[in-house]
Amino acid sequence: MSLYEKLINHDEKLALIGLGYVGMPIAVAFAKKNIDVIGFDLNKEKISLYKSGIDPTKEVGDEVIKTTSVEFTADESKLQKAKFLIVAVPTPVNTDHTPDLTPIIGASEIVGRNLTKGAIVVYESTVYPGCTEDVCIPILEKESGFRCGEDFKIGYSPERINPGDNVHRLENIHKIVSGCDTESLEEIKNVYDIVIEVGTHPVSNIRTAEAVKVVENSQRDINIAFMNELAMVFDRMDIDTNEVVDGMNTKWNALGFRPGLVGGHCIGVDPYYFTYEAEKLGYHSQIILNGRIVNDQMGAYVADTAVKQMIAAGQAPKKSKVVILGLTFKENCPDTRNSKVDDIIKELNTYGIEPVIVDSWASEHDAMREYGVTLTKLEDVKDADCVIVAVAHNEFKSLSLKDIKAMFKEGNDNEKVLIDVKGLYKVSELKASGMRFWRL
Repeated sequence: MSLYEKLINHDEKLALIGLGYVGMPIAVAFAKKNIDVIGFDLNKEKISLYKSGIDPTKEVGDEVIKTTSVEFTADESKLQKAKFLIVAVPTPVNTDHTPDLTPIIGASEIVGRNLTKGAIVVYESTVYPGCTEDVCIPILEKESGFRCGEDFKIGYSPERINPGDNVHRLENIHKIVSGCDTESLEEIKNVYDIVIEVGTHPVSNIRTAEAVKVVENSQRDINIAFMNELAMVFDRMDIDTNEVVDGMNTKWNALGFRPGLVGGHCIGVDPYYFTYEAEKLGYHSQIILNGRIVNDQMGAYVADTAVKQMIAAGQAPKKSKVVILGLTFKENCPDTRNSKVDDIIKELNTYGIEPVIVDSWASEHDAMREYGVTLTKLEDVKDADCVIVAVAHNEFKSLSLKDIKAMFKEGNDNEKVLIDVKGLYKVSELKASGMRFWRL
C-alpha cells in the first residue's frame, strides 16, 4: 500500500513544520480532506492562539481554526507519528543580502531527530537551487542516522500562497512538485493532488523545482523595478505614471505592472537567493541585482519626495506632523515582515521626523518588536501636516479625500501635503481637493 493510500485510510499522518502564512493554510486544507494532520511550530504563543480558535495570520479565519481537526502542537516528538512531513518555515536574508538558512536548518534538525523509516519529507521554503540536496539532506541524515533514498525520501514543492489574496488560494494555484526519484515524485504528486483542485505540475528534479520559485518572483521583481524607474523619470517630466500605465494597458500584450514598494518575504527576498548561488558559480547578475537596487531605494525616495513637498508647502519638515497610513508589506494582510514602509520611516527619521503610524491589520507587538514603532488608531489621527498613504488596505481605500482632509490641522488646503503612494485617488480629484499632492 502506498503512503498516499495510508494517509487516505488514516493508517498514517501528515505533519506541517512551520505554521505561518504558508504552513497553517496547508495544514487546514489537508484536514478538510479528512487527512490526519499534525501542525507543529516552535512558537508556543502561536500554538496557543490556534488552540484557542484564533487565526493570527487572518488567512483562513477564526471560525475555520475553531473547527479544524489539525492537532496543533509545540512538542516536536509528536512528529514521530507522521510519515509525510512538509517543511514550511521562512527563509529570510541577512543584512548583507545573503540567504539566512537558520530557520530551515533548525527545522531540518527537528525533523531529522524525529524521522522514522519510510517517511517522505517535502520542503516548501524558498531556497536557492541545490539547497535541499546540499544542505537539508545531510542534516536529516546526520540527525536521524538514516540514508536518503533508502530509509526515507525527499522532495521539494515551492509555496505559491499569496498572503491576503482571497482569489488565488492554495486550492486553485497549480503546485510544482518534485522528488528525489520517480517513486517519491509519484507519492508527493498524489498527496498534494488531495488538496490542489487545479492539479500539480511535476518537474524532473528538485533543483528545477527550487529554480521555478526563485525565478518567478525574480521576474516580478524586475518588472516592478522597471515601473519604479519609469515613475522616478516621469516625476521629473511632470507626467503621471498611472495614467501612462492605464494607457499602456489598453494594448493586448501589456503586463499590467505598476510602481510600488516591494517588500515581504517573497519578491523582496527570493532574487537574492538566486543571485547568491549564481555568484558562487562565478556569474554576477546584470539585471536581477540592479532591479533589487531600484526597488530597495523606493521607500527612501517616497520619504525624500514627501519632505520636498512639505518644504514647497511652506512647512518646516522637522516640526511637521507626518502620518503614515499602513505598515504591513501589502494590503489586507497582517504580515509586517520586510515591510518597505520601514524604509520610509527611517528616511524620515534622518530629517528629525518621527511619523505617526496607523495600521489596524498589523500586530502592535510585531510593530514594536520589528520596527520599534507604536501604532495609532485611525480615529485618533488629527492635526497632520502630511499624510502618506503607503498601503492600500480596504479601510484606507474607502476613505474619501474629505476624510483625508479631516486628518489635517486647520489651515489653507495648499499647505496640506498628501502623498498617495498607491495611486488610490484620481488626479482630477486630487486637484479639486486643493491639497498639495504627489503620487507614485
